[in-house]
Amino acid sequence: MRWTTRFAPSPTGLLHLGHARAALVARQRARASGGQFLLRLEDIDPVRCRADFAHAIAEDLRWLGLDWDGDIRVQSRHMAEYGATLDDLASRGLLYPCFCTRADIQQAASAPHAGPPIYPGTCRDLPTTMRADRIAAGAPYALRLDVAQAASAVGALSFMEEGIGRMACDPIQFGDVVLARKDAPASYHLCVTHDDACQGVTLVTRGVDLQPATHLHRLLQALMGWPEPVYAHHPLVTDATGRRLAKRDHAGTLRGLREAGHTPANVLAMI
Repeated sequence: MRWTTRFAPSPTGLLHLGHARAALVARQRARASGGQFLLRLEDIDPVRCRADFAHAIAEDLRWLGLDWDGDIRVQSRHMAEYGATLDDLASRGLLYPCFCTRADIQQAASAPHAGPPIYPGTCRDLPTTMRADRIAAGAPYALRLDVAQAASAVGALSFMEEGIGRMACDPIQFGDVVLARKDAPASYHLCVTHDDACQGVTLVTRGVDLQPATHLHRLLQALMGWPEPVYAHHPLVTDATGRRLAKRDHAGTLRGLREAGHTPANVLAMI
């Protein structure tokens, strides 16, 4: 089978070895099958994303010899498409405005969690008039997906994990996720599933840390009638202590390795 894969970084910093590994895996799978390898910039965060980082991503990939097919898809240029998806979901009664702050959610959460607290559904059943009054008064809000109602509408879901087989989905475990907010008119979950569908991605290769998100992505795909890709979640590149590389920790960047005299062959050998 000819796979269409993609590498989809956010231009919020310079690429590091973990990014290079993700790009390499995706490109290798596409090239080995005679398929296509796509590059996408997930720049929906207007505060953290920068044009110079976007330029650096393309430059670093070219330096490594990881060429891609076609034009780079830049998410910030497609907000109208994501808005149309939100309108579709809203027309089916699957979205609702949430006026809770992070502090509100933290306080209302019934039990502690290792990650962010699960949203308890505080605003899910607010009267329509109250919602309208708050919005008219200028209260900030996010749009949340009524996950239980959405899951009920599509029925049982699963995804194909390469090397493992069919895995059952449980999107309800994440609570009612945010699909849009004022400072980011569309969320990662919405944009990534939309773009994988419109770009014809058939094999999603990404780090194993993103495997849980697949439960939500399959729900959105089923709701919107989008094709289901195969998934292949690979191990992460870690430092000497076993901790995953991250931009916020100033992990060794490809730019820094190049400036230190490493060749593309050196870097590819590292990953």
